[in-house]
Amino acid sequence: MTQVEESTGTPSAQQRSPLSGWLGVVALALGTFTVVTSEMLPVGLLTPMGESLRVSEGVAGLTLTITGLVAAVSSPVLVSMLGRTDRRMALCALVAVLVVGNLGAAWAPNFGIMVVARILVGIGMGGVWAIAAGLAVRLVPAKSVGPATSLVFSGIAVASVLGVPAGTYLGAAAGWRSAFLAAAGLGLVVLVAAAVLLPRLPAERAIPLGGVMGLFGNAQVRTGLIVVGFVVTGHFAAYTYIRPVLEDVSGVGAGMIGTLLLVYGVAGVAGNFLAGAGAARSPRRTLLVISAVMAATVIALPWLGGSVALAAVLMAVWGLSYGGVSVSTQTWILLASPDAREAASSLFVGVFNGAIALGALIGGLAADGIGITAVMWVGGVLAVGALVTTTVGRSPAPAVGA
Repeated sequence: MTQVEESTGTPSAQQRSPLSGWLGVVALALGTFTVVTSEMLPVGLLTPMGESLRVSEGVAGLTLTITGLVAAVSSPVLVSMLGRTDRRMALCALVAVLVVGNLGAAWAPNFGIMVVARILVGIGMGGVWAIAAGLAVRLVPAKSVGPATSLVFSGIAVASVLGVPAGTYLGAAAGWRSAFLAAAGLGLVVLVAAAVLLPRLPAERAIPLGGVMGLFGNAQVRTGLIVVGFVVTGHFAAYTYIRPVLEDVSGVGAGMIGTLLLVYGVAGVAGNFLAGAGAARSPRRTLLVISAVMAATVIALPWLGGSVALAAVLMAVWGLSYGGVSVSTQTWILLASPDAREAASSLFVGVFNGAIALGALIGGLAADGIGITAVMWVGGVLAVGALVTTTVGRSPAPAVGA
């Protein structure tokens, strides 16, 4: 039993029933699903949002950039500010901020109000993701930590399967604002689930901001964060603008866009669990495969995507590869910093979301300045950067018994 558990009387994962621990993991997975769905909704709604708010598609894409940038900055700061605050209480408060942000986005009469709403979404998602990432190990026995971590991060992949396509379909049927209202309602469900299903989770230790930033001195952590920067920036430079790309290359309408995003997302869920198993054995090998496949697929899409059938195949392969990114890179970071999980997770979330913001920004500049299909070339080149970094950088050893 840890010192915190002794002083608070909070039962450890071994003392709680397995069912209660796994129910807590499910609540965390629902939380990651909700924050990523909230962040990513503009991807499938970019065209109607831009028209309604009277901005270009490149400017509308900044709604993703803003959210990612705020999450990147707020994540390590929030983890430090929370100190020894019970993590269940912190999660509930942050989910409430997310709900308010989604309600604001649904109401936004102009782009300025939308920016404020997306800032709130960024604060909520950055904090929820950073805290949730390191909690699976505290809810289940040691032998179940791997599957539990994969389940928590499956929320990210499932957000692509259900969240973004559902938002796209809902936006086509009832207007893009209805998608943000639905995300707000889902956030309320998460708030109740976290309050009911999670046990008290006192902080393991207070983490000063300097201690968080000091992890950049760990070569294995640093390499993992650089890989995250390359692969996630590349992905979002391309994926943020996938709707106009598919409209231009394949000539498909809104209904087919939702279907193709669903194909991508289903493959992404499979990729999450396949990569979770592979990363436990070798994070380096898993990320080498992911980076290489993603680079080839993204670069091929403008050439081969003129056929809807081939576009669907490429979207599936892209989803399979990128679906494993979050769990593989998070596994890398946790293996590289076993004694500072929450601090390392906050850095991971910061870099991950900073890369989302940068990718959406670079993609928007390429789309408006060169042409919409240029975003795919940018994404492919950055994925190659991830491949090179993974090859030459220092990686952590697999977990004992993996």
